[in-house]
Amino acid sequence: MFLRVAEAADAQYADTLCQWYAESARQRGVGIAKRDPNYLIKKMEKGDSIIAFLDGALAGFCYIETFEDAKFVVNSGLIVNTELRQEGLGRAIKERVFGLSRTKYPAAKIFGITTSAAVMKINSELGYRPVTFPELTQSEDFWKGCASCKNYPILQENERKMCLCTGMVYDKLQDRFSQQSIEILRQEG
Repeated sequence: MFLRVAEAADAQYADTLCQWYAESARQRGVGIAKRDPNYLIKKMEKGDSIIAFLDGALAGFCYIETFEDAKFVVNSGLIVNTELRQEGLGRAIKERVFGLSRTKYPAAKIFGITTSAAVMKINSELGYRPVTFPELTQSEDFWKGCASCKNYPILQENERKMCLCTGMVYDKLQDRFSQQSIEILRQEG
């Protein structure tokens, strides 16, 4: 298993990843927001995503996005090749994208919304806690991303206060990642 920060050359995998998202939503019968290949490419070019390979083949992906002037950062779009699930790859990707988030945005609260019990378990082990939706970002741009989910009418009906997803947040801002960032700034300064 090889994980790294994705880069511009990884744009070749964007269409495949989007197909994986659509197939995962279909197989699980749950709401997963559709992703556009160009959006994933931007995440790769900006260094805001983790890509995984197994034996040289694409195996998984996850990206980050900031909201409210980097007060919030979402870890989103975790996807693993269906043939490679149950191997710990999703956990490894989540851990790396979490580290990327804390390193790039040490003052941000990290959050996510999910219907996946496996992702909720991983998030809990990383230190996230379940929260109500009003405790998450209130950025219109974030919530627009839910519009392509089949459960979006439920979110709208509940005035964005709840849906079938569980909201989770990591807000322990004085952890080892923030301390590493402080040390790096001291060394550079």
